[in-house]
Amino acid sequence: MQEKVVEKLEEVATNVEEVIKEDILVNIEKFLDYGIHFGEGNNKIHISVGLILALLFSLVLAKFILKWTRKLVTRKLDLADKNKFISIFRFISYVTYIIVFFFILSHSGVNITPVLAASAALLVGLGLALQDLFQDVIGGIFIILDKSLLVGDVIEVEDKVGKVIEIKLRTTRAITRDDKIIIIPNHILIRNSIYNFTQNGNTTRESITIGLAYGSDTKKVEELLLSCASSHSSVLKRPKAFVTFDDFGDSALIFNLNIFVNESFSSPRTKSEIRFKIDQIFKENNITIPFPQRDVHLYQTNQKP
Repeated sequence: MQEKVVEKLEEVATNVEEVIKEDILVNIEKFLDYGIHFGEGNNKIHISVGLILALLFSLVLAKFILKWTRKLVTRKLDLADKNKFISIFRFISYVTYIIVFFFILSHSGVNITPVLAASAALLVGLGLALQDLFQDVIGGIFIILDKSLLVGDVIEVEDKVGKVIEIKLRTTRAITRDDKIIIIPNHILIRNSIYNFTQNGNTTRESITIGLAYGSDTKKVEELLLSCASSHSSVLKRPKAFVTFDDFGDSALIFNLNIFVNESFSSPRTKSEIRFKIDQIFKENNITIPFPQRDVHLYQTNQKP
């Protein structure tokens, strides 16, 4: 009795499987194959429901992959830097959608060779015309990802010192010491050597060169220079300022007062204030700051009659 029941169940299962294969799957296949047909032979174009569904699925899948890739690339970036990548991935998504669209058209029987040939010629011309733009954008991506340059850094570009106030995908903006804005294409920042005053921290060393008359008391000069440095509020106590005796010049003894400051961007003002102090204290101590002098000797020669 039990064996008959098992055989009966197996027979029912086989019949259901056959119905599914013959009816449901066949109907689904017919539904997906339903569509519009154009042309004949090699020029036949078939646009079916399955093709449209495949196109929609491909676009959704591409969007999901791009979204996941953007999150993976920008996961360690600040919110401001993440927003800069929105336009890049939007452009990439448009290109991806176009590729998917033409791929589906190709499988539907549409001859896309003329379109691809025209697009290739157009893209070559466009690439040559926008070569600098692409270099700037790629440079901006590298700067943002590797953080070789940050907002607030003090840099020197083409003999101009500026503080970075904004980093965009195409350009970087910096404000100079005389309150002027420099707009720097990003490819310059990755192609040329850039002096970054604050890459290893805010503390920088600045120097003030002083020439003193021969015969000056060098030890007293050192003491006075250090007192001028220590009396200024912008000069750090650690590391300590120090004085170097650099050279015996043509008209003066050359000293350098080396100081450490936290704000290198405004160091010219700090150095100017210290120079005023140096001039005052040297006058009080009868130490002369010489100017270049030349001795001219005239010799009278015998003139022939």
